[in-house]
Amino acid sequence: MSSWPDYPEYPASKPLPAEGGIVARSRRGDIGETWWSRRFIELLESFGVGSRLKRGRNYARKGQVIELEVEPGVVLAKVQGSRYTPYRVRIRGKVLSEAQWRRAERAMASQALPLAQLLSGEMPRDIEAVFSSCKLTLLPSSKAELKASCTCPDSENPCKHVAAVYYILAERFDEDPFLIFAWRGLDKEELLERLRARRGAGGRRRAGDASATQAATQAEPGVPLSAQLESFWSAGPDLAKVQVSPFAGAAPDAVLRQLGPAPVDAGGRNLVELLTPAYAVLARAAERRALDE
Repeated sequence: MSSWPDYPEYPASKPLPAEGGIVARSRRGDIGETWWSRRFIELLESFGVGSRLKRGRNYARKGQVIELEVEPGVVLAKVQGSRYTPYRVRIRGKVLSEAQWRRAERAMASQALPLAQLLSGEMPRDIEAVFSSCKLTLLPSSKAELKASCTCPDSENPCKHVAAVYYILAERFDEDPFLIFAWRGLDKEELLERLRARRGAGGRRRAGDASATQAATQAEPGVPLSAQLESFWSAGPDLAKVQVSPFAGAAPDAVLRQLGPAPVDAGGRNLVELLTPAYAVLARAAERRALDE
């Protein structure tokens, strides 16, 4: 931590009240409501800074963090401590290179459910596995990837001011999971635009493949149905590699969300709103049937 000029303390053991500070929503227990924000805190604790993190929890709940901005590769914040001038906190993270982002985009676009969830503004449950499949990580994977500094005189890292910022940052991730992508170097709008472009290109390729297959089928005489009765209901070698999971997806209504509001209302409610619970019920019923429950 860097030294700071001698300003008067008020009082030395307590922070000054912070007007308009960012108050953590969690009033007791752990901070972080979603799996990805909890995962972020768990990773920090796994780096051996768990005991130091707790020092900043009260600061976060008292609203001592008065400013917080997330930019590519850096989180900037101000924290009101016991001195009149707020301390400045900087948390640096690793920004993915353009080549690494292209690998990540290909991995995300190649899987239908994670892609649909991202395009509908949700964080896929298996997003870490998607990044891992192309030898990347979305969240910091080691302490070396995080470089935190504070202008307070505390020699420990993280100090309570940095720790408070970590907690408020976790709650910001709760509100908007795409801030994690922005911290890694790609904001929400650009990421979704790139994924839509890849989805469109994939659709055009598939349409071209289907046309070629159809043309080839028409060019060759088909086998009469009477000669295929014994094998008609068999999958055949073309579908041998297709794997179907019996478990319902995390967002069974992802397609509805992606389509947006329907041009039909019923009883003052949009058709999509009415269909959403039906999709969830059907998904659970299909899962139970597949698992023979």
